[in-house]
Amino acid sequence: MRAKSHHFDYVLLIVSAFLIIIGISVLAGTSASISQKNFGSTTYILIHQIKFGILPGILFGGLCFFLPLRILKKWSPIALMVILLMMGMVFLPKIGLSLGGASRWVNLGLISFQPSEFLKIGFVIYLAAWISNREFKSSSFSKAKFTLRTSVSFFERTGIVRLLIPFLIIIGLVGLLLIFQPDISTLGVIILTAILMYFAANTRLSHTIFLILAGIVALIGLITISSYRFNRLLTFLKMGMDPMGMDYQINQALIAIGSGGIWGRGLGMGIQKFGFLPQPTSDSIFAVLGEETGFVGGLILVSLFLIFAWQGFRISRKVSSKFSQLLAVGITSWIVVQAFVNMGASIGLLPFTGIPLPFISYGGSHLIAELIGVGILLNISRYSNKS
Repeated sequence: MRAKSHHFDYVLLIVSAFLIIIGISVLAGTSASISQKNFGSTTYILIHQIKFGILPGILFGGLCFFLPLRILKKWSPIALMVILLMMGMVFLPKIGLSLGGASRWVNLGLISFQPSEFLKIGFVIYLAAWISNREFKSSSFSKAKFTLRTSVSFFERTGIVRLLIPFLIIIGLVGLLLIFQPDISTLGVIILTAILMYFAANTRLSHTIFLILAGIVALIGLITISSYRFNRLLTFLKMGMDPMGMDYQINQALIAIGSGGIWGRGLGMGIQKFGFLPQPTSDSIFAVLGEETGFVGGLILVSLFLIFAWQGFRISRKVSSKFSQLLAVGITSWIVVQAFVNMGASIGLLPFTGIPLPFISYGGSHLIAELIGVGILLNISRYSNKS
C-alpha cells in the first residue's frame, strides 16, 4: 500500500462552510441588541467575530492545509509547550484576564484570547504524534521479544509501562493547568477525545475501560470538591428545584426551543434572546437557533455535525499513516463531541458546561482553533491508500 495524493474532501469543506454561514446568520440577529447596548452599534459583535475569528481562522486553516504533515508531527511538542506557556500566562497580573471567577484569557492589549481553545488542537496533534511513535516502537519491541522467546513481564507485555502510564502522566499534567483556571468542561472534552484516540490506536480494550472508569472517578471528584459544580449537577438531576437560580438557564433554553415549533419564528425573530436567555451568543446559541428555525433548523444543524463526523472518520480510515489516522480521529472527535455536549445541554440532556458550539457560538479563539482543525483534516484527506 502506498499513499496517493488527490483532491481534498469537498463534502467536508462544504459542510464546514454551511456551519460557518449558519453561525454568522444566527449571530447577526442574536448579537444585535447586545452590541447596541454595550458598544453603540448593532453589528459590533458580528464584525468582531468575522475579523478576529473567521478571517484569521481561514488564514491559519489554509496554512495548515498546505503544511506537510511530517512538519506538523515534528514540531508538535514545541507547539504544545508554547500553548502550555500561554496557559500559564492567564495567572499573571495585568496579562491574565479573569471573568466570572475563572482565569482563562490572556490580554495583550489589542487582542485577547483563550489559550485553552488552542490547547485542544495542540494537544490532539501532539497526542497523535506521541501515540503513533510509541505504538510503532512498542510493536517492534514486542515482536523482537517474542521471537527470541525471552520472558516478558506482564507490564511490558500489556503496554502498561510503555503506553498507559505515560499517557496518564501527559493527561494529568495538562489537566492540572485546566483545573487551576478552572475550566473543567474543556478538560472533559480533552480527556474524552484522548480516550477515543487511545482506543483508535488499536490498544488493549482493558486500557480503554480503565481510562473511562478513571475519568468518571476523576470527574466525580472534581464535582464534589466544588460546591458550585456540585449544586449545578444536583439541580440538573433534580430539575425544577431552583427555577430562578441554577435552573434558570435550562428553563429559558427549553422555552425558546419549544416556542420555535416545527418551522421556527424566523431568523432574527426570536424573543428569548432579549434579556431572558443567559449567554444567547455563546452557551445558549443553539436554543436561539431552535426558537428561530424550529425543529427543522435544529435537525439540519445536527445532520451537518453527523456528516462532519462521518467524513472525518472516513478520512481516518483512508490513510495508512498512523499519525494521520489518529490526528483525523482526534480532530473529528473533539469538534463533534463538543457540539453534541453543547446541544445536549440546551435540550436538558446534559448540564450546561460553558462549552461553545463549534462554528456557531461567538468567540474568536475557539473558531480559529476549529478552522485550523478543518484545514488539517482537509490536508489529511488528500492522501489515500493505493495497492
